[in-house]
Amino acid sequence: MLEQLIAWGPIALALAASLFTWGMTALGAGMVFFFKDINQRVLNGMLGFASGVMIAASFFSLIAPAIDLSAELNMIPWAVVSIGFGAGAVFLWISDHLIPHIHFQDKTNHVEGIPSKLKRSILLVFSITLHNIPEGLAVGVAFGLLAQSATLPELMAALTVAIGIGIQNFPEGAAVSIPLRKEGLSRFKAFMYGQASGLVEPISAVLGAILVTVIRPILPYALAFAAGAMIYVVVEELIPESQSGGHEATHFSTMGCIVGFIIMMILDVALG
Repeated sequence: MLEQLIAWGPIALALAASLFTWGMTALGAGMVFFFKDINQRVLNGMLGFASGVMIAASFFSLIAPAIDLSAELNMIPWAVVSIGFGAGAVFLWISDHLIPHIHFQDKTNHVEGIPSKLKRSILLVFSITLHNIPEGLAVGVAFGLLAQSATLPELMAALTVAIGIGIQNFPEGAAVSIPLRKEGLSRFKAFMYGQASGLVEPISAVLGAILVTVIRPILPYALAFAAGAMIYVVVEELIPESQSGGHEATHFSTMGCIVGFIIMMILDVALG
């Protein structure tokens, strides 16, 4: 079965895996049909969980393979990872200053990025869409490793990345759609906007897989790039937004982060 999957090739596998992660986002967004509101502590826990998964995935699934691969290619591991990681963070920093968006916890309606008169609901979705880009890239470049070495361990490692991101996309989808419902949108519109925030993942995953397949020497850089972009999202958006509701509520964020990290670490070490 796994051998048959490898035969699909990295690009097709990246597309299939990222469709799964988008589907998990849609499934989480579907929670809006069952809940009209979400407890702040639960929301903090969800965002903390997503942070933990992304932190663990950044190291175990992206940085560690980038170090090993750069050494195999006779590159300087610390230089490759530093350049790629920094470039990923800068890319997200630039995107953050260009794409108009509003953070969910910001009640002042302050629009970040270029000035825009788009509806608040659209700008809220843009904020989530922005940080789904590195998640898609992470899936794409993970499967891009198969272009370098199409073996079962590499396939399992890539599948682990997709599973981990898919798991954290479920609460993330709910964390988008339910607050949008609270903003006044209908349940259907809140669901559609929530799932739409994950549509960028298949696009960025396929682009990432194509890039590292065509230009294989950049693969270790691409792995570190995706890691840098994800850590930027965690520090810039997820952790600050998970710290709302007072000191007691932040405990849920902290524990959610720890649980997310442990789950992703187990997946990567046990299956990767």
